[in-house]
Formats: sequence, structure tokens, C-alpha cells
Amino acid sequence: MNTVVKQLNISHPDLNQLYNEAIELLSALIAIPSFSGAEQGTANEIEAHLAKHGINTIRKNNNVWCYNKFFDNAKPTILLNSHHDTVKPNEQYTLDPFNPIIDDEKIHGLGSNDAGASLVSLISTFIYFYESTDLAFNLCLAATGEEENSGLNGIRSILNDLKPISFAIVGEPTGMQMAIAEKGSMVIDCVAKGRSGHAAPEEGDNAIYKAIKDIDWFSHFKFPIEDHLPAPVKMTVTEINAGLQHNIVPGECRFTVDIRFDHNYTPREILNVIINHTISSFNVRPNVLHPSNIDVLHPLVVAGQVLGKKTYVSPTSSDQGWLTMPSVKMGPGESARSHTADEFVRIEEIEEGITLYIHLLESVSKRL
Repeated sequence: MNTVVKQLNISHPDLNQLYNEAIELLSALIAIPSFSGAEQGTANEIEAHLAKHGINTIRKNNNVWCYNKFFDNAKPTILLNSHHDTVKPNEQYTLDPFNPIIDDEKIHGLGSNDAGASLVSLISTFIYFYESTDLAFNLCLAATGEEENSGLNGIRSILNDLKPISFAIVGEPTGMQMAIAEKGSMVIDCVAKGRSGHAAPEEGDNAIYKAIKDIDWFSHFKFPIEDHLPAPVKMTVTEINAGLQHNIVPGECRFTVDIRFDHNYTPREILNVIINHTISSFNVRPNVLHPSNIDVLHPLVVAGQVLGKKTYVSPTSSDQGWLTMPSVKMGPGESARSHTADEFVRIEEIEEGITLYIHLLESVSKRL
């Protein structure tokens, strides 16, 4: 059987055709609302696109995945993953977020940059290698949902269904540079307790004043780390709510803290520090994302460096946080454009993304 496979002469698809198909697919995805948990339409579109290339897919919830045609259990498997859900458009949009306008070599639309460009580029890369008979590795393409809300029915729901994965490329807008580590993410909801009373005679115990002391601590405390290294933990108060009316001393003040952390501290260690320095009670929200990292000598990282790609630690979180295998985060577009009004990605960024993904996998194959 292996002899027959090796004798097959299968050429790669034309790159220009893949570029054009990627733009067409991205346009189709933009036109279909796909808020987290409601990505049925985009999942259907992705399945239909792959079916046009004769690729059989597997689906669970709104997650779609598939494998290269000549899958070999003896070879390592590389996961190509990105998401097709989006956040809701913010109120500052001036363009229709679901109208894929192409203007000045840019394609505008909700999810175009985060992470539509990465997704269609990885899909095109998978199609490029799909019928190759002499790969040094297998490929698993997974287009997943519920990334933006860290939902239970996203990539986490299929990890046990996938064939064993050796390492992964997670598609997110990084300017095609390699994020070799990603900070974890944890959110806590805090409550400062006081005692209600009338404001005029200064009765009661003002919960806002108590919350202010804790908020000030969150804004200034620095977790110990060696000199000249990035801060291991960043805590930001992002929401606050208190008071019933102007003449009542509030007995309760609620606020939310967004916490980003690297591998130097565990969630439990961070929470212990908070307990020892604050008076507010708090609850930790579900779905804590743990930090991820990959060895700088891993073949995937080395292959990227050979191509001139820079490595860095990403301050943002993604589905990379759910993966237990080594991974890099890498994709076309810029992180700063994510979740902004009139979101866009440059067409040349998608073409570059496809090209670089292909070259990266070719470079990896020499190192396995």
C-alpha cells in the first residue's frame, strides 16, 4: 500500500487560486453573523468550502475538523487551529459589520482580522498539503467556535475526540510573528462590604471607601520577579458598581479584576497574595486560562526563526490556553485591530500568511 502511495504524483494547488479562494471564503464568513455560541452558519460555510476540495469533515457542536488524505499513524500530527466566532460589533462602527467591503486592498468586516484572516489562511494551507503523499507529518485542521467567550462548546469540547496531537499552530493576528508563550487569564468578582446609612449625618460605613483601598492595592502591587524580566502578573480593575441613590451611604461595592499571569505564578499563589492584602471578598469566575509556552529549541520555533520570524510573549489570551501540547500563536493581521470598529485586514496580509504557513511547515518537515 505504501509503495502505491509513493508512486502517486499529486501536485499542489495553485497558490494564486488559494489566495483568491481565501478572500472569497473570508467574505462569505463575514456576511454570516457568528457570535460566540451561535456559529452554525459559519460552520456550515466552512464544511461546504472543504467539501468542494473533496475533504471529508467531522463536526461536533460548531467545531469542524479534518485530516490530511494520506494520514499515517506513525507520523507526528500538527494541529492547525483558529476560530470562526466573533464578538458583537461595538457602537462605534460606521460600516455594516456584516458587509465584506473590499476597498484599498483591505477587506472590512466583523471578524476579518480576529481571526478570519488566520482561519482562511490555515484552511488554504491545509488544502495545499491535503493530497501530499510524502509529508513528514500529518495535519489536523480544526475550525472551532466559542473562543471569544471561552465557552464549553469550543475547542475544549473536541480535544478528546482528536487523534493524538504532537504540536500546534494557533491562528490569531500576530503580524505573522511567533508568540511562543501566552499569559494566562483569570477574572475575579470582588465585593467590599460596609453598612448602609443616611448620607447627611454620615451614618453607616461607606463600602466605596473600603473598595477604594483594595482597588488602589490592585493598581500598585507588583509581584516579585527577577530584575529585567517582564512583570509576571498584571491586575486591572475593569468594572465597578455601588450605590442606590445620592443620599444613601452604600453598604456594598462590587468591582471586577482582570488578571493576566505567566508561568511564574499559579492561580492559587496569586489568590493567596490577594487574600493577604485585601479586605474584600471575591469569587473566581469559571474558565481560568492557564499560561502556555513552547521550548525555543522546538523544531517549530527553530523553523520559524530560520524564516526570519521573531518570537515574543503574548499578553492576550486565546484557545492556546486550553492546549496541553506545545504550540505557537501566529497569524496574519494585527492584534491592535481586534474588536475595534470597522475592523479590517489587508489582502496582502492573507496572501503572506498562506505563503509563510506553507514555508513554515516545509521548514518543520526538515527538522522532524
